[in-house]
Amino acid sequence: MASVLPHRPPVDYAPREQTNIAVDDDPTDALDVLSSATAREILAALEGTPSTASEIADNVDTSIQNVTYHLSRLRDADLITPVETWYSKKGREMTVYALAAERLVVQFGAATGRSVQ
Repeated sequence: MASVLPHRPPVDYAPREQTNIAVDDDPTDALDVLSSATAREILAALEGTPSTASEIADNVDTSIQNVTYHLSRLRDADLITPVETWYSKKGREMTVYALAAERLVVQFGAATGRSVQ
């Protein structure tokens, strides 16, 4: 029997061009989040491919609980964003995540104007 809910409709989302992080006297949450290898693997898995938490867990070979923890931290740091809701075959909502920006620029010292890409 076919579901009345769309299972995996196309995701129409384009990330912003870049996110800037200024590092000065107060370290940003984004750098703390990026210190985790798992968080970086999740970002790599999302590059060009919006995915659900379970798909990400399969791609980075870790538990759904671990992925959910890192997704929450990445979202709080504005490095990823929810872009769609898909429904499982059982009708459960699944959030689809994507990169918030194509490029992350870290700037050391607000007055220097120098950045690392």
